[in-house]
Amino acid sequence: MNQKLIIIPTYNEVENVEEITKSIFALNEGFDILFVDDSSTDGTIEKIQELINQYPSQLFIEIRKNKEGLGKAYLHGFRWALEKSYQYIFEMDADFSHNPKDLNQLYAACQGGADVAIGSRYYNGVSVINWPMERVLLSYFASIYVRFITGMKVQDTTAGFICYKRTVLEKCNLNNISFKGYAFQIEMKYTALRKGFRLTEVPITFTERSKGTSKMNKNIIFEALFSVFYLKFLKSYK
Repeated sequence: MNQKLIIIPTYNEVENVEEITKSIFALNEGFDILFVDDSSTDGTIEKIQELINQYPSQLFIEIRKNKEGLGKAYLHGFRWALEKSYQYIFEMDADFSHNPKDLNQLYAACQGGADVAIGSRYYNGVSVINWPMERVLLSYFASIYVRFITGMKVQDTTAGFICYKRTVLEKCNLNNISFKGYAFQIEMKYTALRKGFRLTEVPITFTERSKGTSKMNKNIIFEALFSVFYLKFLKSYK
């Protein structure tokens, strides 16, 4: 078994799963992929199962009965990865908003001393393609707000393209993670920081999806904003 696992949550991503799978495996860098699917209805599950026949030792799927949000899907994937003894666990979207070629940069950052490597849209200014200005500003200033409240020295606090070393997920008490949307991404980073782990940002270019339907909405971002006070002042990190 390889040491590196990419967790990709899916819900109705039939237009993307084959291409993202083949793009990752074409890198020939020893990545495995776990799709965590929330019972898609558009043929996503069937397409992934077809692909598993082509890549039986590298490609896996976990199907959840209910659509419970991004954070719950990742937590499911994290537990699966820990059970299977992976040493480097990645978060990644299915829709090519994250470039598979950047996976090696995240891995290299963790090998170079980071415990958590974050693919950052805002490390060197703003590096986002095909987002409307309203969405760019909302995301960018949300990260500023999160940094102000929490004190995190992370430019892209809601980033979802990440590499964790195994020990981070072991020590962060996954049962104590509360949120499911963008707030989940903030909570994981802040928890890792509170546990004493080193977070490093790697500059990437984020590209809005060209196929399928975005799961983003303003309610998810506002959840993140209100959650920050809980993470800073109320949550226990034992």
